[in-house]
Amino acid sequence: MRRAVPLALLLLAGCDLSMREQARGDAQGADTLWPGGPMRSAPPAGSVAVDQLARDAALDRPPPLSAALLDRGEARYGIYCAMCHGERGDGDGTVVKRGFPAPPSYREPRLMAASPAYVVDVITNGHGVMYSYADRVAPADRWAIAAYIKALQRIPAERSHR
Repeated sequence: MRRAVPLALLLLAGCDLSMREQARGDAQGADTLWPGGPMRSAPPAGSVAVDQLARDAALDRPPPLSAALLDRGEARYGIYCAMCHGERGDGDGTVVKRGFPAPPSYREPRLMAASPAYVVDVITNGHGVMYSYADRVAPADRWAIAAYIKALQRIPAERSHR
């Protein structure tokens, strides 16, 4: 026991617990593990993501219209679209009220005549100041959102306001 006390004191005497001198990496700094920087290079030419073919196929065929599809579309619309387009699709979402450019109302004749495939294409590729949501919204959810938007368009504007 007598030997353990001096040994412990000797070990603790060299410790600096202040955290002032710890190594850290900068957010956009160079990576020292890999020569030439971090491994954020483009994928090799011709490579395809594991699920890319299935995702592309899901964009080609819309699912059948159902209550479950509309419910899913309403939920996803609330997550991804309502902040700009508004709850009822009038282009009066919360970010618009804070100064962001207003998107068009879904009740414009041009958008009333647009097909669900057009809506899916806009979600996928973006349009105007709207950027692509392809990396955020799964293809099946894009179709669900498009179905919900087409259902929103069927509600007369005066009834859509509570």
